Amino acid sequence: MITRRCFYSGAPRPWLFVGLGNPGDKYKGTRHNVGLEMIDTFAEAQGIEMNTLNCKAIFGQGFVDDAPILLAKPQTYMNLSGESTGPLAAYYKLPLNRVIVFHDDMDLPCGVLRLQDKGGHGSHNGLKSIIYHFRGNREFVRLRIGIGRPPGQMDPKAFLLQKFNASARERIDTALQEGVDGLKLVLSKGLTESARCFNTAQKYKHIRLQNMPI
Repeated sequence: MITRRCFYSGAPRPWLFVGLGNPGDKYKGTRHNVGLEMIDTFAEAQGIEMNTLNCKAIFGQGFVDDAPILLAKPQTYMNLSGESTGPLAAYYKLPLNRVIVFHDDMDLPCGVLRLQDKGGHGSHNGLKSIIYHFRGNREFVRLRIGIGRPPGQMDPKAFLLQKFNASARERIDTALQEGVDGLKLVLSKGLTESARCFNTAQKYKHIRLQNMPI
């Protein structure tokens, strides 16, 4: 079990992975919930059980090799994600560069990922809430999960709450597995080197997917 006491024993400092989305079956499988799906995919791949509640989040903890990991799925609804994320980071006394937030991103094509060491909220309400609860500090890591833009004049809010069609679902499922590999690279190599390698591969994927309809 990972406790605050571990931080004084010379053990590696944990990473906190937070997946954003809305709780409940109504929202399961929607574009806005890919952050939660990324947590579930990572937890399953690493055999980490998500079976407790902590700071308004479904929570799990474990190790990947020697790296301690905390996994959280806030149950506050997207717009209040910071009410869970802020207290979790504070409780475990984590610097924000040990927090990685997984979230949907309309500025990336469907199925393309980016690791980013900091940034703004890009009008994403979950990120807005987290930045607010981090007292304006934006220097937490993000794993951006591309969902693409709404077609035509479609309302972006309606687009976010729709489920993926079959071809888009296939892209997302592939991206989630790639995300697991990228996160494991972060745990073993650190963020800077991992982000450079991971983002380069995703950039080539972006080019390859540009002319493929979904």
